[in-house]
Amino acid sequence: MPMDLVTIPCRSDNYAYLFHDAASGETALIDIPEAQPILDELDRRGWTLSQIWITHHHPDHVEGLEGVLAKHPAPVTGGKADAHRLPKLDREVAEGDTLEIAGETGHVIDVSGHTVGHLAFHFPESRVAFTADSLMAWGCGRVFEGTMPQMWESLQKLAALPPETVIASGHEYTTANGKFALTIEPENPDYISRMKSVEAARAAGEATVPSVLSEELLTNPFLRADTPELREAIGMPDQPAADVFAEVRRRKDNF
Repeated sequence: MPMDLVTIPCRSDNYAYLFHDAASGETALIDIPEAQPILDELDRRGWTLSQIWITHHHPDHVEGLEGVLAKHPAPVTGGKADAHRLPKLDREVAEGDTLEIAGETGHVIDVSGHTVGHLAFHFPESRVAFTADSLMAWGCGRVFEGTMPQMWESLQKLAALPPETVIASGHEYTTANGKFALTIEPENPDYISRMKSVEAARAAGEATVPSVLSEELLTNPFLRADTPELREAIGMPDQPAADVFAEVRRRKDNF
């Protein structure tokens, strides 16, 4: 039976996630941007943390850890490659390793690019992938530490997941990402439709994250670098997909 997924707004635009099994009561926390909203949600639901999983080392994904551990002393898992710059870990993992909660197995995926050592966690049974700042709603993270080909390869790993997969990413950037996407393909009807939905959700005070991979495959320009339509739109009809991706990312960085 799929686990329950709870999205917790943190800071100005971050998200943390609770991944909860109703039968056993086991609960995992994915990323810790700040402690108080997470503690408040756990208290409200009467849940106790069983595990904490960290995607990457950036402060806005880890700096609430000490405050959460003070009330919920759960084992912490993070990337082996990132262990030297993460808070103290109880378990170090890398691509190919698995996570276990309430009898469900999750797969660790290396999605380096935004940072080197960034991880995503995919749970096929619950149809969810925790992608933080790799694949994001209508976008992807800046390439701070890795290379553009490396980021493209990481996104291709996520694009290959089942299309019904829920993409639980790390930030509420969807409106800005959509505005950028429309500069690339302004007449794309799928972009226009999604923008209307995003604007309506935000006007109602609703989150636009998580998203669904099928929608990202249809509308996310960073996943469409291998499509003839996007290649034509940016004047690179015959260039390798990794080069097209790099150009889209460059334009987004300057947007």
